[in-house]
Amino acid sequence: MDTRKQGLLQAAGVTLYCLAVGLFFGQANKFLPKQDSFLTPIVVLTLFCASALICALIVFYKPYLLFFAGKKTQAIETVMYTAACIFAFAVIGLIGLIILG
Repeated sequence: MDTRKQGLLQAAGVTLYCLAVGLFFGQANKFLPKQDSFLTPIVVLTLFCASALICALIVFYKPYLLFFAGKKTQAIETVMYTAACIFAFAVIGLIGLIILG
């Protein structure tokens, strides 16, 4: 697959995952207890670590395979296109917030 297309798909995956987690947190007050407990920071940190792992897998798994297949340039290009697309999605989201807010 073309590195640009791969980068766009990976960035879309990360963006959709972040959207899902954001929607979860936006609705969490409806079904989670209102009172904080000693478990709250543990659960939040665990979710943070799991999210970091999931995003790392989305962004770096294909470049990892390319790199160890000897396609180092393609691996680097894929990571760069992914980063650029994630940045572009973030800018588009910020513009959307400014327009809608």
